[in-house]
Amino acid sequence: MCNIKSIKSKVVIVEVVCFLYVLLFVYAATSKLMDFQQFRVQLGQSPILTAYADWIAWLVPLTEYALAILLSMESTRYKALYVTLGLMTMFTTYIILVLNFSDYIPCSCGGVLEDLGWTEHIVFNLFFIVLSIVAILLTKDSRTHQTHVS
Repeated sequence: MCNIKSIKSKVVIVEVVCFLYVLLFVYAATSKLMDFQQFRVQLGQSPILTAYADWIAWLVPLTEYALAILLSMESTRYKALYVTLGLMTMFTTYIILVLNFSDYIPCSCGGVLEDLGWTEHIVFNLFFIVLSIVAILLTKDSRTHQTHVS
């Protein structure tokens, strides 16, 4: 009986993490698209992304929406958590690179995330990276348990 409670708790934690990511991605993508010109200009000012700004301006919000959908479905959730981890790691790495190797640091986040300072933004991203890792481990554990029970 205790094992069933443990499994249910893990499922709830994973669902909460996915829900938080869905909120984050839908909010961030919508903010970017609502002020698309500004977002594209800020990407164009990036010392790293200038050459790719036009297609990245579309790719990032579309990826965020796609991940929100994939995280919402149990059948695609596990793989989507890995992609989410990769995306958040890329965003965080980008911020760290720009902070350390550029004189000009444009913020192309959108919404309230744009109001965060760089340290807060990195901490925010790291928090979500940890959530991804926890959800992946709990999902993997649940999947392994289901395989052994079946």
